[in-house]
Amino acid sequence: MNANNNEVVALHGEGRLVGCSSDEEPGAKTNYFSQVEIPTKSVSNRTLEFLNRYFPLTTLENWNDWKWQLRHSITSIEDLSRIMSLTEKEVLAIKNLKGRLPLRITPYFASLIYKSKPSHPLRRNVIPVVEELLISSSEQSDPLHESSFSPVKGIVHRYPDRILFTVTQVCSNYCRYCTRSHSVGKLDKLGRSDFEKAFDYIAKHKEIRDVLISGGDPLTLTDEVLDYILFNIRKIKHVEIIRIGTRVPVVLPQRITDGLINTLKKYHPLFISLHFSHPLEITEECASACNKLADGGFPLGSQTVLLKGINDNVQTMKELMHKLLMIRVRPYYLYQCDLIPGSGHFRTTVSKGLEIIKGLRGFTSGYAVPTYVIDAPGGGGKIPLLPDYVVEHNDEHIVLRNYKGEICEYPEK
Repeated sequence: MNANNNEVVALHGEGRLVGCSSDEEPGAKTNYFSQVEIPTKSVSNRTLEFLNRYFPLTTLENWNDWKWQLRHSITSIEDLSRIMSLTEKEVLAIKNLKGRLPLRITPYFASLIYKSKPSHPLRRNVIPVVEELLISSSEQSDPLHESSFSPVKGIVHRYPDRILFTVTQVCSNYCRYCTRSHSVGKLDKLGRSDFEKAFDYIAKHKEIRDVLISGGDPLTLTDEVLDYILFNIRKIKHVEIIRIGTRVPVVLPQRITDGLINTLKKYHPLFISLHFSHPLEITEECASACNKLADGGFPLGSQTVLLKGINDNVQTMKELMHKLLMIRVRPYYLYQCDLIPGSGHFRTTVSKGLEIIKGLRGFTSGYAVPTYVIDAPGGGGKIPLLPDYVVEHNDEHIVLRNYKGEICEYPEK
């Protein structure tokens, strides 16, 4: 089965950026490759079974080539139906995606869900259901108003000392609750002139000390393109740290090659923000990719979205946080699901989020407790939320309730 014959592309002069799965996506039908090593890795029994069943003519070398994974991404109902039985809700949703967030699943991630039931948490992450077509009055295509804070193409400057730099609109997998579902896979690509304007903006704004490179997923770009971006940012003297936001170790762990590590290592201090949603995502391949990044000297943090029926209970969240620490990933944020169109079936109440934090704080390591935040609608920024531990606070003292419910007092004088 060849799920998709579209190729990976790279920035080449004024050229294209990344791997694409449909004509709506940037660079679709463009064929340009750079030569990088194909890592030789072991694969799990699960992978071997999937590979033999659905890609019988494919070698392990090809399977472990991230560009092969992108070229063979599952992007249509025909592709998906070949490997799994779909429900009526899923079929109806996929047939009505035109103009919406596209379908895209790597063969690797498909190997995690092809035998699953419709309620499986990883399946719900990537396969749309008909509820996604229902839009409530509180939902907006750009709920964080990022476009209002974009002085030049690709740059979002909302906070005083840091910027978001969306260098691509393509991901290797499309999560159905994506904050940027209004843009990924649809908008025009950044050409070299756009990049130069973005670098110029950063250079002229000396208050910018922190650049978060995101998208889409930056690690769908080739090593050469990443080197170009990082080199131009790192040479700006007032930029202190660079961060990369990616889900690649979770959905495309084959991308974490020696060549990528060597490229990124040139630009320390470089932080990598990952996105995990469920313990089942932490496979042998994923753990290996994360450990390889950690060995490269990159501090790793995880951002998790609170999702109804997927991770909205203390047991699942605690298991996820513990497993993250075991692969050297520090839990960072727990996000309340953003108000994107068609996300109602994913959203929980804020009280549910507070309940989960209360069930973690004091009952497990502090390192395993993320900060629960709402990224405020309208561009208000991240607002942290905590359970109510303060009983009374005045000039004399503060009275607190600890994780066991016991009352404690601390003097103010």
